[in-house]
Amino acid sequence: MDLLQSILIAIVEGLTEFLPVSSTGHMIITQSLLGLKSDEFIKAFIVIIQFGAVLSVPVLYRKQFIRSLDLYRKLLIAFLPAVIFGFLLGDKIDELLENVTVVAVMLILGGIFMLFLDKIFHETSETQTVTGKKALVIGLCQCIAMIPGVSRSMATIAGGMSQKLTRKNAAEFSFFLAVPTMAAASGYKLLKLITDPDSRELLVDNLNLLIVGNIVAFLVAMVAIKFFIDFLTKHGFKAFGYYRIATGAIILILMLCNLQPEI
Repeated sequence: MDLLQSILIAIVEGLTEFLPVSSTGHMIITQSLLGLKSDEFIKAFIVIIQFGAVLSVPVLYRKQFIRSLDLYRKLLIAFLPAVIFGFLLGDKIDELLENVTVVAVMLILGGIFMLFLDKIFHETSETQTVTGKKALVIGLCQCIAMIPGVSRSMATIAGGMSQKLTRKNAAEFSFFLAVPTMAAASGYKLLKLITDPDSRELLVDNLNLLIVGNIVAFLVAMVAIKFFIDFLTKHGFKAFGYYRIATGAIILILMLCNLQPEI
């Protein structure tokens, strides 16, 4: 992977991390379209640069992170299921990161779900407080997004709306939860690279790509968050549902025609 390829993948990450379209799925697709075959560094790169994207959240919502100690308690409750499932299923998740078919199918299924999301969980006009119980439900929903193509954002926002949160409140808590979740995932991948002698050499040789990727993902995510909140509040989820279905269908058609490169 060269510098331009790392920037392109990082732009995709920044644009899609907080949209309900699966950032991991889109990065896997981008990697495939760029003709990059999976190796330990590329799989780690896809996870680690998500840390750059989520850093935009405490910057944009710094008042909430500074003033509300109760927020950290709720985030811890919501974060714990991902720790448990991530530890138990880490190797299986890595295998799925190489499967474009899984991404395409989950994009389509998630897109169909999003077409009916607003009807399933009726939008409330009242601002609801996130309690410990609601945080736990949202955290359990987040675990579904360990399947590439599901979308962590979609799973957690749907989980929030199932607990009577408004679209905006559910989306913002989803953003907040991304911080410990993706920081832990990125830290774990980085630790694996550092502790393995062969992978450590890969890390040293490509450290500039990781630094640039995180910076680009951070800057792009700053813009994407502001767009998403405004769009979601006004228009809901249907546009994202149609996009997911179309994207997943195109990928499957390309694969059937042997036009989709292997990763």
